Amino acid sequence: MSPKLVIFDCDGVLVDTENLANKRLAEWLSAAGFATTFEYCRKTFSGRSMVSVQKEIEAETEVRLGADFVERWNAGLPDLFAHGVEAIPHVRDFIEKVRAAGVAYCVASSARVSKMHITLGQTGLLPLFEHAMFSSTMVGRGKPFPDLFLHAATTMGFAPADCIVIEDSVAGTQAGIAAGMRVFSYHADPFSDRDGLAEAGGILFDDMRELAELVPIP
Repeated sequence: MSPKLVIFDCDGVLVDTENLANKRLAEWLSAAGFATTFEYCRKTFSGRSMVSVQKEIEAETEVRLGADFVERWNAGLPDLFAHGVEAIPHVRDFIEKVRAAGVAYCVASSARVSKMHITLGQTGLLPLFEHAMFSSTMVGRGKPFPDLFLHAATTMGFAPADCIVIEDSVAGTQAGIAAGMRVFSYHADPFSDRDGLAEAGGILFDDMRELAELVPIP
């Protein structure tokens, strides 16, 4: 069945930012007393908002990241992503196929819209998504809850069953499935949790060129 709306995650699906972000996150968390590694952050926190990361750490440990943790994190993103951000290989081709077919599409990310402007801007993809950008800051609960994807679908005017989600994180895959949407889970990154994505219910693929074959675009 052809989708009526294609919802793209941003980090790890459109832009390659996860390594840069999680290296910094591991440094920040370790400095704050939460001893961790880049690998742990990549597996555990990819696809998550910093609000949810802070809540989880402070609920499960004695570590306190500070009331300004999220604001400090966001303030540092322009510098972090000023260089070295690239588009995920071949994703532009799939976006262009969706556009050419007249199928609606949007981006829905745990990141703030301001961050998406930076990363999509660095890769030249921003003009393709400025018409419809959704952030977890717009809903009460971020991924793995379905709120963000449901908000995007409702705003765009489509029923969940008519939407597909392109994700790369376990949390995002869980969110899409919980929203009642088909989820295609990209796992080309060597740090991807392939088993976790499969367990969450994602349709797995590891090359954006495969997506055009998996998703029936008219």
